[in-house]
Amino acid sequence: MNPIVKLNKVTKKYGAVTAVQDISFTMESEKIYGLLGRNGAGKTTIMHMIAAQLFPTSGELLVFGEAPYENRHVLNRLCFVKESQKYPENYNVEDVLDIAGSLFENWDREYALSLIDDFGLPLKRRIKKLSRGMLSAAGIVVGLASRSPLTIFDEPYLGLDAVARTLFYDRLLEDYAAHPRTVVLSTHLIDEVSRLLEHIIVINNGRLLLDEDADVLRGRAFQVVGPVGSIDAFASDKETIHRGTFGGFATATVMGNLYGKDRQQAEALGLEIAPVSLQQMIVHLTGRKSGHKEEELV
Repeated sequence: MNPIVKLNKVTKKYGAVTAVQDISFTMESEKIYGLLGRNGAGKTTIMHMIAAQLFPTSGELLVFGEAPYENRHVLNRLCFVKESQKYPENYNVEDVLDIAGSLFENWDREYALSLIDDFGLPLKRRIKKLSRGMLSAAGIVVGLASRSPLTIFDEPYLGLDAVARTLFYDRLLEDYAAHPRTVVLSTHLIDEVSRLLEHIIVINNGRLLLDEDADVLRGRAFQVVGPVGSIDAFASDKETIHRGTFGGFATATVMGNLYGKDRQQAEALGLEIAPVSLQQMIVHLTGRKSGHKEEELV
């Protein structure tokens, strides 16, 4: 089966600045992807190229097996909900639904209205009167009700509280189960969405850092705690992605098998062992390879 999205050695430059460099990956049908990385890593540039809103400088980019730019056959099957989605200020929420109905071939207005009710959106309120959270909810409604074979959400929940974000995740999973399609989530709330993600693509400094199934990544890193000498002995031949010390004790986050020989070795040295979440692992990896403080992952 042909991939839904294919990037082959894609590079995007803005003058002397290279935003994306020599990136290759594919996205399959009926799978939920996490497109992750720091601000400025190149994620948004990639999404804009997939949605035909930017040209690659070089390389091959195909969506549904075709070049997407000015290709109605591709664009009618793609919905891109941007972080800073703009609508005409004189529109109200109902106008947004009407326009969406004319753009997306799988649009389900009845489902859209049920989502409007779920999120408490006022249909007749003008866009310029909506809060940041309400604007995000409007984008979520369009993205879900479009039922587009390729649906991309770029930080879809800005301004939403935890209850509304959970509602989005629940509705996404429910409708994805009933109407499978390819969904791309670009987010910094990795732990919140980790249960949704089936495949993870991490971009760091414009390059591809990770491209793996989520199940493979879960349990691939773990943390050990113990005396400095024991940590040194354990980590000497392993890929250590984070390390800290406090007094005579140290912590090390290592890439390894939490349930195999690595665990047996750690136990033999008397070290405490703890799993590392997907978000912690990605934060440590991008922090180490970019030189930024790890808390800056977004």
